[in-house]
Amino acid sequence: MTGPRVALFATCLTDTLHPDTGKAMVRLLERLGCSVDFPLGQTCCGQMHYNTGYYEHARPLARSYASVFDGYDYVVVPSGSCAGMVREIHPGLCGASPAVERTYELSEFIVDVLGVTDVGAYFPHRVTYHPTCHSLRMLKVGDKPLRLLRAVKGIELVELPQAEQCCGFGGTFALKNAETSTAMLADKMRCVLDTGAQVVTAGDNSCLMHIGGGLSRLRTGVRPVHLAEILASTEKEPA
Repeated sequence: MTGPRVALFATCLTDTLHPDTGKAMVRLLERLGCSVDFPLGQTCCGQMHYNTGYYEHARPLARSYASVFDGYDYVVVPSGSCAGMVREIHPGLCGASPAVERTYELSEFIVDVLGVTDVGAYFPHRVTYHPTCHSLRMLKVGDKPLRLLRAVKGIELVELPQAEQCCGFGGTFALKNAETSTAMLADKMRCVLDTGAQVVTAGDNSCLMHIGGGLSRLRTGVRPVHLAEILASTEKEPA
């Protein structure tokens, strides 16, 4: 019996700046028995336009999403932010569609749809997890990412203090409110450093880019690694 036919919606940030996350998702999902496709017609989900008030510019992007991803069993996204935009905002822009209803953030797809918590990963590092705002508050993924991380062999998972506080990125928020964003980032970095972790992980590359950039400028040595890359890592393919 063949597994579900899954489309990877890579998102703009992953596609352009963090392609290793997309590659890791393909390895991971195929290892879990899925047939994975990358529809070349995919574009931005329109979140940047919508969040800055350009609703009419976001609408055709939402329509395009519904068309490009039509016909797949599921659409899986390495971003709670973009998955939240699709599931919660797209219906209001262009109506409901099968593609929107079948869209899942990575951790909820693995746990809720595939019914798996141990994906056979191996990652021998001290790791702390940052729950991103949209995954936590819009999608309500809860502890699904942590359940997956706890099952990773070799990992030392340490709790992040004040984990539910925003990192300060928020897309254009970081540009329009730079001083506030920087202060929020400083708080988040202090919490990450207090854990003594070697790696900080999350389900959104946008937040990891923000946190990782700050940690890099301070030369802390702490690496940002997307959840997908940890879950795709094996003993033969250490990250």
